[in-house]
Amino acid sequence: MSGARDYLPILSKIARQAGAVILNLYQDTDFGVTKKSDASPLTRADLAAHQSIINGLAKAVPDIPVLSEESDASHFAERRQWQQYFLVDPLDGTKEFIHRNGEFTVNIALIDQGVPVQGLIYLPVRDELYAGNQSASLAYVERAGKRSDIRVRNVASRISQDEPLVVITSRRHNSAALETCLTALQTRFKSIETISIGSSLKFCLIAEGKGDIYPRLSPTSEWDTAAAQAVVEAAGGRVVNTDFEPLRYNTKENLLNPFFYAIGDPDFDWEALLKPVAIEHS
Repeated sequence: MSGARDYLPILSKIARQAGAVILNLYQDTDFGVTKKSDASPLTRADLAAHQSIINGLAKAVPDIPVLSEESDASHFAERRQWQQYFLVDPLDGTKEFIHRNGEFTVNIALIDQGVPVQGLIYLPVRDELYAGNQSASLAYVERAGKRSDIRVRNVASRISQDEPLVVITSRRHNSAALETCLTALQTRFKSIETISIGSSLKFCLIAEGKGDIYPRLSPTSEWDTAAAQAVVEAAGGRVVNTDFEPLRYNTKENLLNPFFYAIGDPDFDWEALLKPVAIEHS
């Protein structure tokens, strides 16, 4: 795996530029909402952020291909030749944008041979940026001009101190499988606290040590997770499918992810606890 060059400073600048474009349109009374073929919403802000990022990457790193949620889909015969590429979600959390709750992000990841080696998540409303570089085992958050390193937290110590397990859940995409997962977790932990939040901020809470596990047992696409996986894994966590294998990218024609778990403490035996749930709901 390559990735020695640190692209995060470049990606940070490009993401902030896209965030400014989004915030400018966030003031509008009409977002120009339409529906895509999968019935998900699309706004003028999605398209404007996409164009801003595509232009920024083409100027700064012209030799690396880009796949964005709002791009015309590249055929797998072409994509499979890419050793490296940028995977982009220009506005992750479009529904949150439409509902004006601030929980939307700009996501950019560098994929190297199927692995998200670098990624960042920018939250325009709060001017917060989460970034991770797996090659350097470096993850950090920037707030109010200050940069702080982040790490996942230990679960065993929480058990010994009878502290609740904190489960991060989606604000809008939960499922019956999630309820079964929570029931399985309750067999091991005395108490469970859930936090529901939109977009890739769910992963950020795991990476920053404010949550322990994010079970996603409903559909997502690769651009929804790539940058966030890079941040979580650079912070010491893991993102795995329900067979507890690492999520990988650009391995097939469609861009849908399997169901997955983003876990903070890789030393805890999540697999023994949750694999029976995965088998039932795969």
